[in-house]
Amino acid sequence: MPSGITPLPFDESTGFLLRYLNRVVQREIATRIQPFGVTLGAWYMLRVVWEEDSLTQRELAQRVGMAEPTAVIALRSMEAQGWIQRLRSETDQRKIHVNLTPTGRDLREALLPVAHDVNRRITRGLTADETTFFRALLKRAADSFAAEQAEPSVRNEA
Repeated sequence: MPSGITPLPFDESTGFLLRYLNRVVQREIATRIQPFGVTLGAWYMLRVVWEEDSLTQRELAQRVGMAEPTAVIALRSMEAQGWIQRLRSETDQRKIHVNLTPTGRDLREALLPVAHDVNRRITRGLTADETTFFRALLKRAADSFAAEQAEPSVRNEA
């Protein structure tokens, strides 16, 4: 190892640990929702529209952090499954709103227990206070990192 570089073991790397946890969680969710014909991409979109119906395709893509063309492909599949309807806006023909169908709404009752169970399993070894603190730390770290990326870099303006 070159001198002057501090080693960073995987078990001390926040990024690695977050990636590892995310991969384990994603794999578990994908396995559990697959019998319902739901992909991970559809899962995240359903999670959003279950809480806030009639978003535009663009708003939905932004909420789930997906590129709009990729979201449109997933939405077409969701529409073919009968979970959503895509309706052109009456006030702005460029906008397409995504609305749940009764079938899509019914999926909520079948699939939200998966999210609750996976969340429970993630924090199984933590106390209630530790779980609250863990989530608060994750949110604060994510918000801080996102804010830092949104700000112009002062270091590059010299």
